[in-house]
Amino acid sequence: MSETAPRTRHGSSIGQPLTRRDGILKVTGGARYAADHHPPGMLYAVMAVSRIARGRVTHLDVAAAESHPGVVAVMTPQNKPALAQHPDEKHDGFTFRLDLLQDDRVRYANQPVAVVIAETLEAATEGAALLDPAYEVETPAVGLDAAREFTPPAIGVGDPADMETGDVAAGLAAAAKTIEATYETPAQYHNAMEPHAVVATWDGDRLDLDMPSQGLAMAQGRIAGLFGIAPSDIHIRSPFLGGGFGSKGMIAGPQVLGIMAARLVGRPVKLVMSRPQMFGPVGHRAPTRQTLRLGAAEDGALTALDHHTLTATSTFDDFIEPSGGVSHTLYAAPALATRHRAVRLDTGTPLFMRAPGEASGSAALEAAIDEMAEACGMDPLEFRLRNYAETEPASGKPFSSKALRACYARGAEAFGWGKRPLAPGQMRNADGLLVGWGVGTATFPALMFQAEARAVLKASGEASVAIGAIDMGQGAWTALAQIAADELGLDIDAVDFRIGTSDLPNGGIAGGSAHTATAGTAIKGAAADAIAQLAGLATQDPRSPLYGAGNAGVIARGGRLVRRDDESRSEAFTEILGRAGKESVEGKGSAGPDAAREHYAMHAHGAVFAEVTVDPDLGQIRATRLVGAFAAGRIINPRLVRSQYYGGMIWGVSFALHEQAVMDPRTGRPMNANLAEYHVPVNADVPSLEAILVEEEDPHVNPLGIKGVGEIGVTGSAGAIVNAIWHATGKRVRTLPVTLDKLL
Repeated sequence: MSETAPRTRHGSSIGQPLTRRDGILKVTGGARYAADHHPPGMLYAVMAVSRIARGRVTHLDVAAAESHPGVVAVMTPQNKPALAQHPDEKHDGFTFRLDLLQDDRVRYANQPVAVVIAETLEAATEGAALLDPAYEVETPAVGLDAAREFTPPAIGVGDPADMETGDVAAGLAAAAKTIEATYETPAQYHNAMEPHAVVATWDGDRLDLDMPSQGLAMAQGRIAGLFGIAPSDIHIRSPFLGGGFGSKGMIAGPQVLGIMAARLVGRPVKLVMSRPQMFGPVGHRAPTRQTLRLGAAEDGALTALDHHTLTATSTFDDFIEPSGGVSHTLYAAPALATRHRAVRLDTGTPLFMRAPGEASGSAALEAAIDEMAEACGMDPLEFRLRNYAETEPASGKPFSSKALRACYARGAEAFGWGKRPLAPGQMRNADGLLVGWGVGTATFPALMFQAEARAVLKASGEASVAIGAIDMGQGAWTALAQIAADELGLDIDAVDFRIGTSDLPNGGIAGGSAHTATAGTAIKGAAADAIAQLAGLATQDPRSPLYGAGNAGVIARGGRLVRRDDESRSEAFTEILGRAGKESVEGKGSAGPDAAREHYAMHAHGAVFAEVTVDPDLGQIRATRLVGAFAAGRIINPRLVRSQYYGGMIWGVSFALHEQAVMDPRTGRPMNANLAEYHVPVNADVPSLEAILVEEEDPHVNPLGIKGVGEIGVTGSAGAIVNAIWHATGKRVRTLPVTLDKLL
């Protein structure tokens, strides 16, 4: 894809609230997602999935499925194509075990047990139903109390399970006030608008894929290992994703099954997961039970913070939700300890889900901070201002604490926090509903991954920039093009910008709120390389007005190179290349973490203020107003950034009031595996949102000064809403989501 809408641009593109370059394609149906592709001769694949959570498949009625009109083949453990690697092999922290029909064992509900391939979707669906699996059923482990706790070797992507600084026991003993409270968060399942899908075509050992992916190079590598082919023989197209949120960071088992099905039948195959099938093999946020103990001195200064997390992983793999990690990044307790324990349940393996660890951890931490403020008789915002950290508690490295103070101030002013009564239950609206106000602190690390980019300046005065970046709705098509245009000194309409295919330079992974910083830095490097080559041609050519400017240097602006020390001397890109007899110059750039991270803590910060109403008779809760103030370094496109903040805060509403997977304790099956009963907010649930962009310059975080904005809006928001419910009602609800039955 390479399209632009006509527009007139003057000056810098960075910082401008440009509309999405792909917006018209999306609203007119021109944006083609993976499942929109139909290569000639394509067949349809439908998975048959397990109706039990633990046991083995004893029978599949393959004959009934194969005899159904239109069915071409049934793929089972007995006839599946051979793989070069066993799907349970693990190679690094980002390799997770996959269910690829390797045997008859059932490890969780909705695990694929067979695949039916047919001429039509309807025939494949009916064939899958006709398989009618029979099982040898075993009792599943369901819930945090169903299995023995263990200490995981690592949490998240490699952090230690236990961390401690100072003497927590002594800090609690010395405190004038202490609190201890346990908070529970439920399992939450990935439900992006676009379900996981794949359209696979084999040509010998070459593989062509239309497939949503947050990391093209990672997907190439995993597929190459499984099928024993070279990564360069795999071509993935993923120009648009209908949401990812971590679930499409690694290739999912059902996508590999679609590739296997295509190899089995020797024709292109499309496999698209149904909505109920999302509740199992593509990851989820694990449930947590978090116990926090806090102590504070008479003046409200924290003396100790102890954060214990019990969470769950699958019986066959490990991903441990790192909920306690957030306690190491916000508040300046001289004694601080976090511990993580886990149980093994008969579910699919939990995975990354928007703000993994930070979302669940901040929901509990921010509620506990409010309880501590109440015990001290302090306003919860005042208590946070008293205790926010100047340096990262875990490492002692300095971070931009001034930005957090500015977020508190800007958010409080816009919200009207100064009018908040200290005691709960004091405010009602004109309809007689209880009104409560709450606050939560937001934080997310400013990460950087590896990436590469290519920039070509052409004799026509235009440029092309290519990187295997991903747009899953965050606006990469637009924001990265803005960076490219500015770094090349061109109008954005003069840049042919290409992303979303695996034959482009490795753009890294669109995750961890790091994609704009990572891909943008690689683009900046590629542009600088191209401009340096162009400058070399000009400054060494006696015919150029820039001759001899090597030491003084030149800058790129408006399609021209301009001397830094004499802006009256400049020359157009077209003139430089034309005189040199060159069609183009090509620059390459890369990105990755740098040495500054050894000396500075890298975080984005924010503060979220929430208003709720509660019906005093019925317990009905509504989040009526959210104001978030966020500092996230240099802002590339404020329109896109606000959109990300809004989405994050809405997710916080979902976390606090709506979203939970309900598991049948007898069968281990999800009881609400659909969007009718798995509740997420709709427009009526979020009547008023405001996102304030707090200016911040961080010279250390990366060459562009960018911090991520995709996940920080989730953190702080759920806690703010829970705290507002207490302020309205005087009742502390410590099990999320907060529903009316918990208030009555």
